Amino acid sequence: MFTYIDPTVRKRLVAQGKLFQIDRDGEQVAADHVPASGAGISVLGPIPMPLKLADREIDVAWYACVRRTELGKIEEIADELRAQNGQALFATLASSMAVNSVLIVGDPARWTNPLVRVHSSCLTGDVFGSQRCECGPQLQVALERIQQDEQGGMVIYMSGHEGRGIGLWAKAATYLLQDAGEDTYEANRSLGLPDDSRDFSDAGALLKFFVKDRPFRLLTNNPKKVHDLEQMGLTGITRVKHVTGVGDKNRRYLSAKQDWGHELTPEDIGSE
Repeated sequence: MFTYIDPTVRKRLVAQGKLFQIDRDGEQVAADHVPASGAGISVLGPIPMPLKLADREIDVAWYACVRRTELGKIEEIADELRAQNGQALFATLASSMAVNSVLIVGDPARWTNPLVRVHSSCLTGDVFGSQRCECGPQLQVALERIQQDEQGGMVIYMSGHEGRGIGLWAKAATYLLQDAGEDTYEANRSLGLPDDSRDFSDAGALLKFFVKDRPFRLLTNNPKKVHDLEQMGLTGITRVKHVTGVGDKNRRYLSAKQDWGHELTPEDIGSE
């Protein structure tokens, strides 16, 4: 694991408790442990990271998280590049590895019912500020709500979830189909893709590790997300409505979400 980082740095991180591994049940295991399924999650952190969101500053502890199976594949590629003196090609490693993030606000040791957001990555909304969806405002407001909450809590940012799991390239194609009249789910089907192919198993394992067996409040309008986490053995989930960023440019998109099962009312979406 992490053999393309200097082994002395890796050993130091492990000794400091900054690099560790959890299994699918959220239990911490040795950093070098190889789970029978190969499905452990390697975690780097905590890393202090002050955030600046509009006029608000939020101090978070950042953990970078990646599946051990992905790291194994990357190690093999790294060994080949090193043997070929292909240092310039190491950028390909970063582009092919999905690294999820955990942002902790407050002291987890004091949590009894923290506020949690499991947020699917959205480059267009989270980074570019696209108004075709409400993702960017949802992420920012989630962090603000968690900071304001007396319990504190966490955001799990799922990097492999672009376009509900279809990836950025396919998402771009669905946008063109939407501009031709299809809604967001119809566009997926036109490409022969599922309505929603996101896998929340990593989020489930991370919640088991950080929240443990305590109840938590989940910021989401999507009952399926609650169902998927419950199927992984998580209990005590209270869904908290999270409506923000609604506007004329994404109202049709939100209406399609409502039809698909999201708990959104006509008042939430507003009128055309």
